[in-house]
Amino acid sequence: MKKTMLPVLLLLLMACNAGKKKDETNASATALHYSFDSTLNGKKTGLYWLKNGEMTVGITNYGGRIVSLQVPDKTGTKRDVVVGFASLADYINATEPYFGATVGRVANRIARGKFTLDNQTYTLFTNNGPNTLHGGKQGLQAVVWEATQPSDSTLRLSYVSPDKEEGFPGQLTISVFFTVTQNQELLIQYEATTDKATPVNLSNHAFFNLNGEGAGSINQHQLQLFASAYTPVDSTLIPTGEIAKVAGTPFDFTRPTTIGERVENADEQLRFGKGYDHNFVLDDSAAWKKAASIKGDLSGIQLEIYTTEPGIQFYGGNFMQGKNRFKTGAKDDFRTAFCLETQHFPDAVNQPAFPSTILQPAQTYTTRSIYKFSAQP
Repeated sequence: MKKTMLPVLLLLLMACNAGKKKDETNASATALHYSFDSTLNGKKTGLYWLKNGEMTVGITNYGGRIVSLQVPDKTGTKRDVVVGFASLADYINATEPYFGATVGRVANRIARGKFTLDNQTYTLFTNNGPNTLHGGKQGLQAVVWEATQPSDSTLRLSYVSPDKEEGFPGQLTISVFFTVTQNQELLIQYEATTDKATPVNLSNHAFFNLNGEGAGSINQHQLQLFASAYTPVDSTLIPTGEIAKVAGTPFDFTRPTTIGERVENADEQLRFGKGYDHNFVLDDSAAWKKAASIKGDLSGIQLEIYTTEPGIQFYGGNFMQGKNRFKTGAKDDFRTAFCLETQHFPDAVNQPAFPSTILQPAQTYTTRSIYKFSAQP
């Protein structure tokens, strides 16, 4: 696991006294009515607004979810580019449990819900066919995090996952810091410590539409991934262990390409994922690396993603079925949002050749990702 010093900014912010929660009816964020003030499993839930310059982000401590992310488009008009719901009840009752959520302990899939660590085999809940997805039946997306807001632009969420929660070994103490910068960036930093060796792979599962929530298909978004290889999967979306070149395949996004250009090609990997739902191996081996750049065709809003992680999962909304209604009233129709999840590779705990996800008691897990927005003609 990587050991990294906290940015000075975050250290200073942590030293501040906890600020009070921002009014959920913050008119500068949105005119919509939100309903998150409640109690769930004996813990208080709420919605917290972060703002810096032209960027406004709404985050609930239920599941550590990004509810709203508003930035100006090419005309200067604010657009909410993260799909989500207007109430706690809507998130709890949604047929898709991961909208905007912090996911883990282990993001993505673990084959057959089993792994062996220090000569002991652990069995997890299988919630995705024969496999475990995003931590199991009640992953981090289903817990109420302790929230501290030291400033208008920063939120800290904390949670202690007890030993054997969802079958994972060790007590895992987690903090997630969300910071909005003056440069229209959302910095997400994750930290964790454990008292027993355990796999850890944390990520955020925001669903984006850079034309705005409810703006229709994302297939005309132009995507570039800074990855010349990806990890092919079997029919249950578990990596085969191969690191395959993207050249000459529908997975080649090394140059800006519209998402829909090849998504319907006759390709076994696309058939397995019903489109794109694959991990890409980032080329850059530096501590900080550029992972992706994507632009909304109608809005001109461009998102660039930088990360300390070795991979990024691109999911094209292939399993969206129009069963949920978002805060604007739009439905979660087929391929109307995408995810770009910075991560270690799926099933790394069972794949010795992949970068390790095992955190030891003497280590501190630290990973960071930046989502930078701008408007292009």
